[in-house]
Amino acid sequence: MDDSNVDMQGGPIDKELQTLLVETAPNGNIEDYILPDSDDFNAIPQDPLNPITAEKVQLGKLLFHETGIAQNPKNEEGRGTFSCASCHHAQGGFQAERFQGIGDGGLGFGLGIARDKHNLYKEEDLDVQPIRTPSAMNIAYQINVLWNGQFGATGLNNGTEAAWTADTPKETNHLGFEGTETQAIAGLDVHRLVIDENLMASLGYKEMFDRVFADMPQSERYSAITAGLAIAAFERTILANEAPFQKWLKGDMQAMTTKQKEGAILFFDKGECASCHNGPSLANMEFHALGMLDLIDCPDPVFKTTLDNVENLGRGGFTGRAEDNYRFKVPQLYNLKDSPFYGHGSSFYSVLDVLIYKNEAQKENSRVPENALSPLFHPLNLTDQELEAITAFIEGGLYDSNLGRYVPAELPSGNCFPNADLLSQQELGCL
Repeated sequence: MDDSNVDMQGGPIDKELQTLLVETAPNGNIEDYILPDSDDFNAIPQDPLNPITAEKVQLGKLLFHETGIAQNPKNEEGRGTFSCASCHHAQGGFQAERFQGIGDGGLGFGLGIARDKHNLYKEEDLDVQPIRTPSAMNIAYQINVLWNGQFGATGLNNGTEAAWTADTPKETNHLGFEGTETQAIAGLDVHRLVIDENLMASLGYKEMFDRVFADMPQSERYSAITAGLAIAAFERTILANEAPFQKWLKGDMQAMTTKQKEGAILFFDKGECASCHNGPSLANMEFHALGMLDLIDCPDPVFKTTLDNVENLGRGGFTGRAEDNYRFKVPQLYNLKDSPFYGHGSSFYSVLDVLIYKNEAQKENSRVPENALSPLFHPLNLTDQELEAITAFIEGGLYDSNLGRYVPAELPSGNCFPNADLLSQQELGCL
């Protein structure tokens, strides 16, 4: 490939990596890998039906963390104790930092992993995710979201209207929004969060809704739809644009260590990682079967999940097409070390474990047929040293250490967040 237009900087290792990036980039430009600034709304991918504004992002940021909207719990003990950020918090890289996220019915925060079942909740009353919590980070680059891509009326979901089942969260696709917006709207109801005019007034949000949605009739202004649009606008700005790799892409050749650069070269070359993990978020909108275990196989105690959970079928569980069975969406790769669990079933406990698995390419889930496995799942013949270098790139080079910028200093309600049960308040210093 002709890279004569590329401004090669740094030493030999930097130039080698730059050349590889040009060769693997979707459009043949190193810039294809750069995440925009979080306030550069013109550069952030957005739903044309939900234009991003600074005021909308600020409202969404607050609602995302607001425990006061947790007004539809199964047990009274859960009222006002959880939020969107219970399972997508900054300390976890906007994942749950737990093998199975718990919203309503959870107790404690600690480092995320310490959150557990409230002893006054029955298992059937818990709000738990039947699959490992996907990250909300860099979600702007996903047109369809979740492991099976079920949310979003456009993109890959064109033609799947028959699967937008009435009286289920998937029905929300009929609103016509992209995945981030659809999931945010549907998630408010699914996760027992409430939006109405009186509550917004009592929590201190009514004037913000009035400003952000001034063009809407007042009767429609305070709803799960408007709140979801604000939350989605905020989520689209959660970008790992301060990671060392991002700084290196922007010209700071010292931002990554030599080992991280060596790992990046392997990532984009021999490791074949960029075959799937590409573009600004190092992900794509493809689905692949890698034969990983499901959440039911997790050695830690899990709730409300079974062998026949439709989520275990991945994309096929949504589309109903046999050829989509066991295929899961390619995830983004930033801030992975914030979560001690990996894979849709939380079956791996380190980034290195995942790399070893992909290097050996021997499926661990006997329920996944050999003929369903992705053709990209094959032995890579990487050495231990090479695996360690790729790990260094993913864990360090792709790690944004300043995610606190996406967390509000306080909420208009004054509530503790992201959780507000008594134990969480003690652990978070809210008391």
